[in-house]
Amino acid sequence: MTYTVVDLFSGAGGMTAGFVAGGFEPIFAVEVDADAAETYRANFGPHVVERPIESVRDEELPHAEVVIGGPPCQGFSPLGRMTGDGSNSALNGLWRQYARALAVIEPSVFVLENVPQLLGSAEYRGLVRFVEDLGYRVEAATLNAAQHNVPQKRRRAIVVGSRIGEPRLPQPSPSTTPSVLDAIGHLPTPVGGGEELRRGGHVSGHDLHFRRNPRPISLKRYRLIPAGGNRFDLMRRSPGLTPRCWLDKPTGSTDVFGRLVWTEPALTIRTEFFKPEKGRYLHPDQDRAITHLEAALLQTFPEDFVWSGTKLSVARQIGNAVPVRLAEAVARSVRSMLNEPELGAA
Repeated sequence: MTYTVVDLFSGAGGMTAGFVAGGFEPIFAVEVDADAAETYRANFGPHVVERPIESVRDEELPHAEVVIGGPPCQGFSPLGRMTGDGSNSALNGLWRQYARALAVIEPSVFVLENVPQLLGSAEYRGLVRFVEDLGYRVEAATLNAAQHNVPQKRRRAIVVGSRIGEPRLPQPSPSTTPSVLDAIGHLPTPVGGGEELRRGGHVSGHDLHFRRNPRPISLKRYRLIPAGGNRFDLMRRSPGLTPRCWLDKPTGSTDVFGRLVWTEPALTIRTEFFKPEKGRYLHPDQDRAITHLEAALLQTFPEDFVWSGTKLSVARQIGNAVPVRLAEAVARSVRSMLNEPELGAA
């Protein structure tokens, strides 16, 4: 049986892609960003509504067995501007729009994803109270994507609500965690400069496999970073090439200016993966940052997934997405609940 799914705050469609792989049919989506909405439309169809969720009327929301989505998380994220538990953030308050949609659509199951900090917030406690009043039982946990067939150590909070029995979260995969080599080892050395993205329209595959043109001093710095190394290797090997701000900060993140390792999963792929100074984004053995295609594959998007927007916009869509295989693991768990509701209620 094919179950239908509505994706709120869909972004480029990472969650939807995972649910499609898990056997679901997407019938409606909401996304305010025009480029992300066009990316979604190119891959899943014209049913995406391109405007703020606040403007989506109750009567526009269709019935579906499942509702998924990830309200913006900047207020909860440690990289965002968080005051206290972040509950005063206008962005965080968008969970109320998600909850409104649940009250209208009345799905059997819902899935909400966010940064792990969500689960300790006042907003999350408010969400749980609201959906429990709607008759949902709720289960939540922080999942590591690397334990669900994703070549990336990305941690996401997954909240599952069910009106048909006990909610279920996916169990870690018994198979070996995929590595960077598994994800991108087949790709050739990139060439070109991403002209296709500058022209606009849709791009996919090797059109996304382009490299930046770093300054000569940047190349000298890249060459000093071994596999698994970071800015501290640069500081130790060549203080003269090290930016003053790093020399003045002898402690801190070990991800910055880091180089990936072929035999290990990547760390979290964020929206500025094309800047080595922002994280562990240097290619395992080439002196460059990873390309847009490599980032998308580390997020487990299929190579033929179609993207729309500028270089910066597509990078933001890739970095903000839920890894597709993590979403697929959640989808299969949800499908088991729908297929056997009496087992979930036992």
